Amino acid sequence: MILVTGATGNVGYRLLENLDDAAAPATALVRTDAGAVDLPPHVGYVVGALDDPPAPEVLQQYDRVFLLSPDIEGQAEMEIIFVDALVAAGHRPRIVKMAYDGFQDPDCAVRYMQNHRLIATHLDRTGLPVVYLAPTLFMEELLGSTDAIRDEGLLPVPAGAAQVAIVAARDVADVAAAVLTGEAEVDDGDVLVLTGPEALSFADVAARISTVFARTVEYDPVTAEVARSALRGGGLSPWQVDGRLELYEWISHDAMAGVAEDVRKTTGHEPRLLEDWLGEARAAFLRPAGTSPPRF
Repeated sequence: MILVTGATGNVGYRLLENLDDAAAPATALVRTDAGAVDLPPHVGYVVGALDDPPAPEVLQQYDRVFLLSPDIEGQAEMEIIFVDALVAAGHRPRIVKMAYDGFQDPDCAVRYMQNHRLIATHLDRTGLPVVYLAPTLFMEELLGSTDAIRDEGLLPVPAGAAQVAIVAARDVADVAAAVLTGEAEVDDGDVLVLTGPEALSFADVAARISTVFARTVEYDPVTAEVARSALRGGGLSPWQVDGRLELYEWISHDAMAGVAEDVRKTTGHEPRLLEDWLGEARAAFLRPAGTSPPRF
């Protein structure tokens, strides 16, 4: 039985759809009963949270756990509480943990990466079997700029001339499903770096958007100060704002420019092209003004 945390997010929900399609027994961890209303039809659920785990007898049912939590200040603490609950339940489920490409680099000072390294260190101490999924920047990040793309013809990102091998959340979910079901052959301790099929500058991304939507969109390499103002207006906490700026500063040095083969090796298909993802997301880019999620 598979337990999926982060079940209502971009990756978690798509993962549940994959598991449902494969008739793999899966359960979503949700905070309330209401959180299970829109789950795929054959997916079960259990009420709880990473920092308020279900009882040991419930956790003992799961031999594979997908571990995903939001980028917040208490992320490491929450995941460690949950990992300790799994250990206390008295069995050894395989953990498939979501992180970021770069968490494995001890010199990376981005706070998101530091959180994931803390969790990975704790997992090592427990001895639980674990496989890490380390995606680059998600294509879904572009959804935060739909207003600027539609209304101003601009793609504002504080990344300079950097290239990024951006990846679709659907491809990350496909990898997670392959690992959790045993379809993919992986070893405990593996770090799967999940990228798109090519490294693109954000000027390249703007050009692809222009082509797909038949309108001119230009890359606007905004400063950190401009980005900070936009992020604050988007409702992020001060900790999250600083984290996003640290992430893009790191990206600006081509830290996520490498193209890896792990999506293809684990799923058997090539990662999605940006043009294909943009076509699938067309409706989101045409939504009414003022409804975009926070930028960056």
